[in-house]
Amino acid sequence: MRNSKIYLSLFLFLILFSHSIQAQDKIIDQIVAVIGSNIILKSDIESIHLQNQAQGITTEGDMKCEILENLLIDKLMVAEAELDTNIIVTDNQINQQLDMRIEYFLQHLGSEKEVENYFKKPIIQLKSELKDVIRNEILSGQMKSKLIENVKATPNEVRYYYRNLPEEEKPNIKTQYEYAQIVAIPVISEKEENRIKDELRAMKKRIEAGENFAMFAVLYSEEPNASNGGDLGYFGRATMDPAFSEAAFNLKPGQVSNVVKSEFGYHIIQMVDRKGERVRCRHIIMKPKIDIEEKQRIMNTMDSLVNNIRKGEISFADAAMRYSNDKNSRNNGGMVINPATMSSRFEPQELSPDISKVIDKLNINEISAPFLTIDDKHREVIQVVKLINKIESHTANLSEDYPLISEMYLAKKHEDTIMEWISERQAKTYIRIDDTYLNCSFKFKNWIK
Repeated sequence: MRNSKIYLSLFLFLILFSHSIQAQDKIIDQIVAVIGSNIILKSDIESIHLQNQAQGITTEGDMKCEILENLLIDKLMVAEAELDTNIIVTDNQINQQLDMRIEYFLQHLGSEKEVENYFKKPIIQLKSELKDVIRNEILSGQMKSKLIENVKATPNEVRYYYRNLPEEEKPNIKTQYEYAQIVAIPVISEKEENRIKDELRAMKKRIEAGENFAMFAVLYSEEPNASNGGDLGYFGRATMDPAFSEAAFNLKPGQVSNVVKSEFGYHIIQMVDRKGERVRCRHIIMKPKIDIEEKQRIMNTMDSLVNNIRKGEISFADAAMRYSNDKNSRNNGGMVINPATMSSRFEPQELSPDISKVIDKLNINEISAPFLTIDDKHREVIQVVKLINKIESHTANLSEDYPLISEMYLAKKHEDTIMEWISERQAKTYIRIDDTYLNCSFKFKNWIK
């Protein structure tokens, strides 16, 4: 009988203890918003807040209020996207975004252990929780894209927008240059190439005998990430030089490649890890040195070419097509395209210091003397530039800056379309927000009804 009372007391204690734990969980994970049939938990906001801090994201306002509003918008978008059979999110899309997110945390916080300490959970649990978040982000993004896919900006709309734009809101256009180029890459001697390859083969042999790859990278690799042991982080096939990617993706963890030649130089590569279609590798790069005699030969050849262009014996465009080694500009008359904007205009800070210094001294249609510089693949090249146009600093106007103004108007039209859609859905959706968030300065006023 006494044992029965003990068991009954123990049973009641466990029930009360269980209810106590559940009550604590509800306090910790309280519902802060209901939108339609979906809920937003306090832990959702806290988790994203931690992620933002881990990624160095800041805001001028109350970050938690902004997170809540973004979650409310995402819930509206996701609910609509899930009804659309044309909007599909694949596991590959989710996993690719997940790997990038985790890699960013690792770079910011230092190691998996530090990531786990920061988020106070095992990394496998963090990944599991992030999958749903990322899926909803992709759905929301695709829904926004669908809302604006047919939104266009007509010339009349752009002109009307510009005429009614307050003077202080018209952007100031900084000085910009348009230029063409001819690029000559000096030939590397076979002796120098063999020297580099022999050095890398010797390193590979020592690494395979047990010496540390990262140490060799720090000591000998000719690239900024050398101090990090040559660690490139995770990357996909398309993000690297084709020859480099082919070699890297054929390795097994810990394996070191043979010498690989890329557009950047000569490498040996060590596989660190692989996650699906992304690999993490270290590499050592060495770049052959150009003979002084070869540099002078190219300089003399380019100097003669410039003289022929100036005398009218050949046009700059034809010379670029025949003699330039830059495949991106030679078929375009030597005209250089800004990869950041896909236009032909460059602000001074977007140019390399060598090119900026030369162009600044040229008149329109003037051709420079040949000069030695470093190209976008970190190689020494001999270059000639022609200044096609110089746009002085000015307030944006329709005659000179129509593409920019059109982009500004179209971005506004996209934003207005999305905001109108959100406002319509707010009016049709049940929404309740916890009192602790009633003082938030939301962008949309109808969250609180």
